[in-house]
Amino acid sequence: MSADAAVRLRSTLQAGDLGAIIRLHGTVYGAEYGWDHTFEAMVAQGLAAFALEPDDATGRLWVAERDGAVAGCIAIVGQADGSAQLRWFLVDPACRGAGIGRMLLDEALAFCRAAGFSSVFLWTVKGLEAAAHLYRSAGFRVTHEDTRVRWGATVTEQRYDLSLRDG
Repeated sequence: MSADAAVRLRSTLQAGDLGAIIRLHGTVYGAEYGWDHTFEAMVAQGLAAFALEPDDATGRLWVAERDGAVAGCIAIVGQADGSAQLRWFLVDPACRGAGIGRMLLDEALAFCRAAGFSSVFLWTVKGLEAAAHLYRSAGFRVTHEDTRVRWGATVTEQRYDLSLRDG
């Protein structure tokens, strides 16, 4: 992907998007953290369920596209308690540093505010420093940590929360 290519965000899924997002998660986390196929399967399972039950009022998935290819993604999944879960947030390593992550996060949080969610939470793992910086800069705070073996590696999962009702 060329460094000067324009990035386009869209929330209408196209044929091949789900496979590209699942593959991106599997290959990036496998290469960068040594995670096995079970992580990719977990992403595939959740993403498939989300895509089969679309409700644009309570959830949305955005695809960042550059040079006609998936450069990143993020999703919001509404919860029954009035909160929202941020999921599947990832930027292709070849596209990092271009502001795509910030663009995706800003779009997702704007959607949450417009939809009237009371709060947003996400699950991630300790050690993803660029993502953690983005979360903290948007006001998220770590509220829970748990270390265990998942996806063929020992990971410390972290829950981040952001109240949308403060101030």
